[in-house]
Formats: sequence, structure tokens, C-alpha cells
Amino acid sequence: MKELALHLLDIAENSLAAGAHHVTIKVVEDTHNDRLIMEVCDDGKGMDPEMVARVVDPFVTTRTTRKVGLGIPLLKAAAEACNGCLEIESEVGKGTCVRVSFQRSHIDRMPLGDLAGTLLTLLVGNPHVNWTFIYQVDGETYTFESQPILEILQDVPLTEPRVLAYLRQELENGISQVQKSTLLQKAT
Repeated sequence: MKELALHLLDIAENSLAAGAHHVTIKVVEDTHNDRLIMEVCDDGKGMDPEMVARVVDPFVTTRTTRKVGLGIPLLKAAAEACNGCLEIESEVGKGTCVRVSFQRSHIDRMPLGDLAGTLLTLLVGNPHVNWTFIYQVDGETYTFESQPILEILQDVPLTEPRVLAYLRQELENGISQVQKSTLLQKAT
């Protein structure tokens, strides 16, 4: 994968496969400490400690469509190559949290990529899930929650072109507003 947003998509798909009803995706850029932290937490079925220890092995997967699971092992290797790490906390029946950190300025760190597009894909493909997205740069925060929007839309499908355009614009504006606000603070 060439961008971190695709890794978030992969981990979120693992959450869906685990039966999650609520998934929180958090991306934190800490320029002061030169860290980029991404986190995906869910309320899915969770894993026992043995499975957590094995999940970083590319030849271990719970999927039946293929024999290997490269997403988490590749993300772990990418983080470690950029002075970071990958941590997994999970409890059977309670859910899983995958947290990965990178040295933000590391020359080999993949770009974030299309965060808005990734979130939109997850939301439209899985409207039954309560999605929370948090994007933070140096304390400035944008939060997007799917549940209030779905309640307003009621029976209007997310695939309706005007709804899709609105959702993409909302996500893109929220992300760029945090980025601009942080840049303005640094300039003053």
C-alpha cells in the first residue's frame, strides 16, 4: 500500500469482519514531538492474547478468501522503518484497538493519502456502522460522526449524488480546516 489511508481502510475492514457496530478512526499529527499516530478502535468480537500475538504474522489470517494477511504485518514494518511501532490491544467480547505511530518527518513515511475518500468509502459501504473520525493536528481537532447525519437523512440513501457530494465536502473541509488553522497558529 502506498498511502496510510489505505492501511486505515484495511484495519477498519478487519473491524467490520469482527462484527463491530461502532468504529473510531483517529489520526493525530503532533508536529512538536514529530509523531504521526493512527488508531482504529472497535467494539467487535475482539481477540484472545494468543491471536493478538500472532496477528502480526503474514501467514495468519481469519479470512477464508485467502491464506495470508499482509495488512497489519506491512503496516508494522512500515512504522518500525520510520522510528515507530504498532500496538494491538484486544479483549474477547469487547473489541480491538490498533495503534500505530511514525516519526512524522521521516523520509520513508508514506503520505496520509485520501483520508476523506477512505472514510467516505467506509461510510457508504457500511451505513449500519456508527463511524467516528477524529483528525487532530497539534491540538486543533475535527470530529465527524456518522450517526447524527444518518438520523437527519432518514431514508435518503448515502449513494444519492448530492449526499455523496455533501459528505465528501464535509470531510475534506474539516480536515483542511484543521491543517490551515495549525499553519496560521505557527505563522503568528
